[in-house]
Parts: sequence; structure tokens; C-alpha cells
Amino acid sequence: MPLRVTFVAAARAAALLAERFEDDRPLDQGGWDEVQRVAGGLLPLAAAELRYCSPTPRSRATGAALGYAPLVQLALRDCDMGRWRGLTPAEAMAREPEAVDAWLADPRSTPHGGESLLAFISRVGGWLDTRPADDGGRIVAVAEPSVIRAALVYALKAPPTTYWNLDVRPLSTTTVTGQAGRWTLRFDGVPAQAPRG
Repeated sequence: MPLRVTFVAAARAAALLAERFEDDRPLDQGGWDEVQRVAGGLLPLAAAELRYCSPTPRSRATGAALGYAPLVQLALRDCDMGRWRGLTPAEAMAREPEAVDAWLADPRSTPHGGESLLAFISRVGGWLDTRPADDGGRIVAVAEPSVIRAALVYALKAPPTTYWNLDVRPLSTTTVTGQAGRWTLRFDGVPAQAPRG
């Protein structure tokens, strides 16, 4: 039976603060409010046979607030950014501009001393490919947007540089269906009758 894996992007920790590499800030009040506004639409995903989340405080709190009671998966952790952990992209660029340029240009590079983009995509893809089909057909995973981007690149067998062209918004959902090595991106919520024109 093909699997259906729906990723839910974790709520934002602080909308007004700059995004940071390996950001492990917890949800603030704005994030909690955001979860409460969309909870009704995401609640049906709690019926999934398996419910997982990234180990970040934000992902765990989002999953708990949605009633998923998710199991933490270390393979769904954010990319290891080495000495850039906790920095904004602008801060990393100000400190090591040539290293950031190399990292953006080559998915195999690790100028920060952490994990390469290619290794990150492979790790997340390995998690996706090892989901147990015999435990049920529906899975929900609350994860950081970066993890979802990596999963999509892997599922679509896209070049690693595609990662930089994907925009995953907080509390958005993305579904892939299939089985190990054969994934299809599924777009849900299509209107009953598409507008003509």
C-alpha cells in the first residue's frame, strides 16, 4: 500500500526576529496564536496512523498544540550548521563571506564544519524511505521548513540546488505519496471546479 506522508511546517517562533541557522527558540505567544487560528484545519491530520516531529522545541510544541502527540525523530533534525549555529545568514556572511558563497554554490561543501546540504537532503530522504508501510498508510510529520524542503528535493529527485528555490511557510502542509525511492508530490485542496480562463 502506498504511503501518504503529510508534512506540517512548525509554527514560527518569533515573526519579528531574523531567522537563524538551527534555530531552537520555542514558540512565543504569536506562534501559539497562529497555531490556534489554523488548528481546526489541521486537526484531521491527527487521525494519521503514525505521527512524528522534528526534535526542535517549535516542532514539538506545534505537534502537541495540534493534538498529534508526535514521536520525536532525530533524523528530522535541522541541518547541522557547525560554527554558524545560531547565526542569521547575514551574520554568517559578514563573518565568512567566501565560506558562505562556497556553501551556497556547492551542495557537498561544509565550510561551517557541520553537515553538507547533500548529506542533509540524504538524511531526511533516508528517513522518508524507511517509513514502515505495514504500520498504516497515513503519516503526519511536524518539521522545520528546512527539513520539509530537504524532503521535497529528495522525493522529487531534484538537483540539490533546488532546495534554495522552495518556500515552505509556517503551518503549511505538503504531502508526498508513494514508497521508498518512488515519491510523488501531492497537492491537496483543489477546488471542486477549477475556474476557466
